[in-house]
Amino acid sequence: MDASTMDFAGELEQLFGLNGVSYKYNLSKDELFDEALANDRGRIAEGGPDDAQKAYATKLGKEGPLVYYTDPTCTGRPVKDTFGVAWPEVEDTVWWKPDFQKFPVAGYERLLKDVVAHLNERKSTLYVKDVYCGHDPRYATPYRFVGEYATHAFFAHNMFPKGIKGVEDEGDKRWTLLNVPSFRCDPEIHGSNSDRAVIMDFKNRIGLVVGRSDYCGVVKKTMFTVMNFQMPAMGEMSMHCSANVGKRGDGAILFGLSGTGKTTLSADPDRLLIGDDEHAWTSDGVINYEDGCYAKLIDLDKENEPVIAAALSMKGTLIENVPALPGKTMAECHPDELDLFDSSVTENTRFSYPLSCNPNVQQGAQGPHPETIVLLTADAFGVLPPVSILDKKQVMYHFTQGFTSKLAGTEVGITEPKAAFSACFGAPFMAQKPGVYAKLLAEKMEQHNARCILLNTGWSGGAFGVGKRMSLKHTRALLNAALEGKLDDVETELHPIFNLAMPTSCPGVPDEILNPKNTWDDKDAYDAAAKKLHGMFLENFEAKNLGELGIEPVM
Repeated sequence: MDASTMDFAGELEQLFGLNGVSYKYNLSKDELFDEALANDRGRIAEGGPDDAQKAYATKLGKEGPLVYYTDPTCTGRPVKDTFGVAWPEVEDTVWWKPDFQKFPVAGYERLLKDVVAHLNERKSTLYVKDVYCGHDPRYATPYRFVGEYATHAFFAHNMFPKGIKGVEDEGDKRWTLLNVPSFRCDPEIHGSNSDRAVIMDFKNRIGLVVGRSDYCGVVKKTMFTVMNFQMPAMGEMSMHCSANVGKRGDGAILFGLSGTGKTTLSADPDRLLIGDDEHAWTSDGVINYEDGCYAKLIDLDKENEPVIAAALSMKGTLIENVPALPGKTMAECHPDELDLFDSSVTENTRFSYPLSCNPNVQQGAQGPHPETIVLLTADAFGVLPPVSILDKKQVMYHFTQGFTSKLAGTEVGITEPKAAFSACFGAPFMAQKPGVYAKLLAEKMEQHNARCILLNTGWSGGAFGVGKRMSLKHTRALLNAALEGKLDDVETELHPIFNLAMPTSCPGVPDEILNPKNTWDDKDAYDAAAKKLHGMFLENFEAKNLGELGIEPVM
């Protein structure tokens, strides 16, 4: 080992007590590709063996993507097994909830000790990748991935910045993620809910991932949760959003849950992409935490998503849980031929690719203070206007509600649209309480005189199954009008139930669709649907105690 490797190995021994393991440190992506094929082993099918091959090459070999399969019980984040250590120092600060629960201190300490003993006894080989979370050295957090799978180290290389210069006191800021799929928790001994766990230790800057928790997104979202905890303490806004910048230097951020169009709308040929998912709004502007994108692949429309479509066959990318073509091995498949509508493994097929795969990226993944804030929703009830202009109180209300909807048929038992509320448009990852982020957003919007719209990419003319999805062409026209300031002084009418200001005209959009009631044949049915959804908002407001956070009900 060279000196840097020896230094880091000593740090890991001091931090964890790892002394019987060997390391493969900061391997290149080509090296990690080969290591993943040769060594990543685990379960990939229900009832299957625990030593199955996890990673595969396509027909392009190393010149194309790495294809990886998770454990069949972990094709998404294991939300019921995600925790924070309930240290007294942070217990009152953390926002505890069903998808981020308290983990007992004694159980965590025993678990960490047992995991280290497991690795030492097995004389495990661990892959290590040193990266950063954040592009600005003033806020970038050194992030050290340590794990059993080369695929996860490959993913960390894709998704996080490397070699950020000027970060002070790196050792005091570094977070270390220990990722050990081969270890099984014992709930009676360790205090876990099952034989797996994803745990964040905010006191000691440690992430621990054990058991069947090998979904690549865990490597990303664990660190995002960390940044959401750290940044507000520095007085800066941490956000689940996409961000871009226009030709005149006008910044925009787009908040939105899965399926609302956040990634699609931020990828605009006339604007430079800062990033598509995780950012901070600091005193100097917007910074991307990441160096890559982690996109959904299921039902991908290649014409509407040309960047992702082109990246599918690029070297250094990672495809997750997409099956080979029927009757073929993955080695016989060209990545462009893969059936992206095949959900036989999971609905949550994914694709990780570097930001550099996008030809239209803002240099340095940083941008100016945003002029426009966009809250995206996909209302499958067909009720909300295509666009609404929000005042300050409405911004706080809709930001902390974080509304979108799930569609009939996407989950077992859902036969009609279902309201989904996720505070700050990313509740599972918001480690502090919603009011913290709402206050920061209000302060920064006031300081930089930012406008805000609520943009509905959902259904018009009726609910899902009756109406039609909003035209992407019209949605882009509405967004562009807002970005260009063309909605700032436009004439509006007030929605009688939701109290939203609806423009009466917009360039490139038919006037009649701007008031959603106009698009319904049965006006009484629209009123009934609007009142029903309005009631869901009020119920969520009460259930989440948003009033106690200082949020005013505005409708």
